[in-house]
Amino acid sequence: MTAELDHRELYRLPWSLTDNSISWLEPTAACNLYCLGCYRSNDPKGHKPLAEIARDLDVFTRLRISDGVSVAGGDPLTHPQVPDIIALVAERGFKPILNTNGLALTPELLTELKAAGLMGLTIHIDSKQRRPHWRDKTETELNELRLHYARMIDEIGDLACSFNATVYEDTLDSVPDIVEWGQKHIDIVNTLVFITYRAGIVGGHVDYYAGDQKVDFSPVPYAYGGDEAGKVDILSTDVVGVIRRRYPQFQPCAYLNGTEKPESLKWLLTTRIGTKRKIYGYAGPRFMELMQAGHHFVRGRYLAYARPKSLRRGRAALFFLSPLDRGVGRAASNFARAAVRNPLRALGRVHLQSVMIIQPADLLEDGRLSMCDGCPDMTVWKDELAWSCRLDEQMRFGANIRTVLKTNGHSDARNEVAVPQA
Repeated sequence: MTAELDHRELYRLPWSLTDNSISWLEPTAACNLYCLGCYRSNDPKGHKPLAEIARDLDVFTRLRISDGVSVAGGDPLTHPQVPDIIALVAERGFKPILNTNGLALTPELLTELKAAGLMGLTIHIDSKQRRPHWRDKTETELNELRLHYARMIDEIGDLACSFNATVYEDTLDSVPDIVEWGQKHIDIVNTLVFITYRAGIVGGHVDYYAGDQKVDFSPVPYAYGGDEAGKVDILSTDVVGVIRRRYPQFQPCAYLNGTEKPESLKWLLTTRIGTKRKIYGYAGPRFMELMQAGHHFVRGRYLAYARPKSLRRGRAALFFLSPLDRGVGRAASNFARAAVRNPLRALGRVHLQSVMIIQPADLLEDGRLSMCDGCPDMTVWKDELAWSCRLDEQMRFGANIRTVLKTNGHSDARNEVAVPQA
């Protein structure tokens, strides 16, 4: 099932702690939906005032170059001043991207958010949510709901449309259905994101410490008992492998590695080129290098989300970039052969669509924790940059938890590492 990928044949995305494509803003800890894979505690009163949100954005401006800012939480649509938050982000020159479950989204609110400067949305939908009227639906059945939101976003116009889903052991085989659905709606869906499941283990071979104090890790949302059945960690290459069953040529072009394992593939980015009927090919590493380095050269920052109108220029990419990138060159050849067989295809619009696979923190056998090196999802805690995936540790214990390996049933303070995220 697992695909064999060599990181040396991919483009290592140039993102770093201080110079990154995206930053992660959390204006609220409140949420209106339960999701099994969530790493944040729900606090119904957890809305930040606008002054504190502005201060968080000032930290990003001071410490981090970013193209876009993911407005997340919690669910940001629960915040009563979400249009003002979007405006604060846009006023600082960032692209505001709303990360939401979509429950509170309406065409009227979406119109207001666009007027405030919204650039796009990422909507989280998967079968482990306790979503009203959609409980017990399969990932394939949930494509109907995804299409509802995609059409709503398309009707408003000029907004990037993305969907993400957490992938579990029992939903892994459904990933190709979502990828196929994405192709059928490649004209209105710009990005698909798959996040592999991770959980912190309570018990077993480690103890948990905050500073020099041993703590109870079990209240953290992404903790579970080590002997609990069904909690299998999924690898990014597992997702690639299952996609290739239906799309044998599926090929990522760029990656982020782990902080402890340079060869691990923590973020995998794939760009496919095609139409609703046919995928002509997949961009290669040179394509992504040109996009990232070129955008940084011109704009002074690495590229986050592209405008939908840019992603409709697939034919231009095939024509101009095929001499520079082998993947685009193969796609251009496939397009040319298809156009010879059916000249009308040459007149149709060709789209670019991204498929992102994210493998969060890995707790290695020796107790070390491998985070995402150059992670775009850094947020702010007490006016400093912090891992968004581990913010609950800061809130509960005042620090990121470290794990201490047990030797003969007791903690061995010589082995101190951090704790995994969901």
